[in-house]
Amino acid sequence: MAKVLGVLTGLALLFSPPVAETAFAAPTQSASAKKKSVSRKQAAPAKPFELPPLSIAAQRVTDWVADSGDNQALPYIVIDKRAAMILVYDAGGKPVASGPVLIGIAEGDEATPGVGSKSLSEIGPAEKTTPAGRFLAKFGKAAGNTKVLWVDYATSVAIHTIPAGNKENRTKRMLSPAIDDNRVTFGCINVPKAIYNGKIAPMFGKKGGYVYILPDTKSLEAAFPALHARPLADVVR
Repeated sequence: MAKVLGVLTGLALLFSPPVAETAFAAPTQSASAKKKSVSRKQAAPAKPFELPPLSIAAQRVTDWVADSGDNQALPYIVIDKRAAMILVYDAGGKPVASGPVLIGIAEGDEATPGVGSKSLSEIGPAEKTTPAGRFLAKFGKAAGNTKVLWVDYATSVAIHTIPAGNKENRTKRMLSPAIDDNRVTFGCINVPKAIYNGKIAPMFGKKGGYVYILPDTKSLEAAFPALHARPLADVVR
């Protein structure tokens, strides 16, 4: 009897499913592994920021800064007043942002002497200019305990977002495709919040950086004497 049971047991083992196919089958991918796999596929490298077409003046200045290292390994900003545009670069000279700006209501490239000590109500229409030139800009306090990027503290010219409660429809002017209506400030430069909070504040927060403001009326060489060594023919070719 024991022998018969042994034969039957052997036959059962012979025709039963192979153990390896069930107990040692390839493990299924865990949820966390699947998530990592999907995240690797989705984490494509970010595309480099592309600048819009630049004016000849802006191209000359940005080429000069990049070639000469005039920014001294600090982030920098180029303000093209005639185009009402801001161009933002990191310390390595890589463009990271661009957009519209609001600037001084009056054309002109010099600040009126003593304008920085006047109250806003004392500043005349012709004095509301955004001066041209090269400036070392740093963050600091302004009226109302607000923080701004001071371009020229002595003349009260700073870069900041559109002030709350303004009566000149500044947001509408900034979004307008026209350029003439971007001249509305007392001399400061208003920039979009996304650029100010997302790029300027973190990049200029520790050591500051340079701001290059292109002129309205005087020559580019007068605003940036170093350009005398870079003839226009070097850009237009």
